[in-house]
Amino acid sequence: MAANPQARTASETVAALVARARAAQREFERWPQERVDEAALACGWAILKPENNRRLAQTAVRDTGMGDVADKIAKNHRKTLGLLRDIAGVRTVGVIAEYPERGITEIARPVGVVAAITPSTNPAATPANMIVNAVKCRNAIVLAPSPKGWSTCALLLEFTHAELAKVGAPRDLVQMLPAPVTKEATQALMRACDLVAATGSQANIRAAYSSGTPAIGVGPGNVVSIVDVSADLDDAAQKIARSKTFDHATSCSSENAAVILAPVYDAMLAALAREGGVLLDAAEKARLAAFMFPEGRLASAAIAQPAARIAAMAGLERPAARTARFLMVEEAGAGPAHPFSGEKLSPVLAVYRARDFDEAFALTAAIYEYQGKGHSVSIHTRDEAQVLRLGLELAVARVIVNQAHCFATGGSFDNGLPFSLSMGCGTWGRNSFSDNMHWRHFLNITRIARPIPPRVPTEEELLGAWWAKYGR
Repeated sequence: MAANPQARTASETVAALVARARAAQREFERWPQERVDEAALACGWAILKPENNRRLAQTAVRDTGMGDVADKIAKNHRKTLGLLRDIAGVRTVGVIAEYPERGITEIARPVGVVAAITPSTNPAATPANMIVNAVKCRNAIVLAPSPKGWSTCALLLEFTHAELAKVGAPRDLVQMLPAPVTKEATQALMRACDLVAATGSQANIRAAYSSGTPAIGVGPGNVVSIVDVSADLDDAAQKIARSKTFDHATSCSSENAAVILAPVYDAMLAALAREGGVLLDAAEKARLAAFMFPEGRLASAAIAQPAARIAAMAGLERPAARTARFLMVEEAGAGPAHPFSGEKLSPVLAVYRARDFDEAFALTAAIYEYQGKGHSVSIHTRDEAQVLRLGLELAVARVIVNQAHCFATGGSFDNGLPFSLSMGCGTWGRNSFSDNMHWRHFLNITRIARPIPPRVPTEEELLGAWWAKYGR
């Protein structure tokens, strides 16, 4: 009698998936650029198609219990449309660059089979982004969704397979782990594939980097927004509030703290209040902390919930808190003794008063030393010197200037960053890259080197100035 498929070990299940993925990828990598582009567009349309998008958003909110349907529809559309714009016309097949003066020809090559680890906070947009990037570069991809996000991912694959069939692409080009997704199966997948692209919990990121397979994994967010005395306060408040509340703050790029310079502190709090923010008093803050951080860790019940629901669950009785668009708590320090200084993944904003920009910089650096180092910082200012100082001195991969951070840091139609839902945090965040994860990370490049006329410098050319200054 044949063995029950459900009784197979995780490694056997994964081996079968990857074998099918490799067969599909070997066929697909022979496709010309035009057909590859059609396949990538098919994968994008699978989530952009309005009826698909709505079903995906509804399934995500229903089954994860996180976020807002309308916001997820907007996110799925905007992120995918932006990605398709970014990859339009990009060559990922054959010769992609020639440098005659250096005798170099660059040829795009697929990485093979990608293992994609995706989170429950964005169970449609993140896997869709990874699928499009992988397929654009002639790879196969196997998704390992979070358990809560499995049903959304399964629906996305149903839509994706339907669109891939239209262009004649192999069905096994895009696959996912069967339910229930286990730690063992996810780890087996990471070991069996050629590249791991990981977004989500830091446990998964660390597992990706220690899997023995080349990995691109991202760090945690904990975005600080600095509000300078030169800022347009109403504009800054509108952008912070919009970013803080979008999809109930499922994004790692939502502002978690606002560091406000003292001369405009009261005026900025008033501007945030006009946008629906409610500042809690000390007793309310203590109640909220007890609910959100039992035993010092963020409670899952608080993640990506409306502010009013969080207020009710925390036992906040003031009517304003029960109808708030977002909640605000005053903070003064960073670290475990100040839990609101960490990532909250909820419409709760910590606010800090800084004497001047030097103190604002120091407070921001201290917050990132606790959580979020390497990710991004936001600043509302007209002072370019402050912007440049953040870029030169703060341990972040992105400085977002006068923008709503969660929309800007992952790429926007009005800035030059690539559209992505996965932000590398560099060595500061224990990551292997500091870019927005995009198509280039899913390619190998082969370089042909031809002989060119030699140029051998003299020692005098290279060392003459040094000798003149320090002697021979």
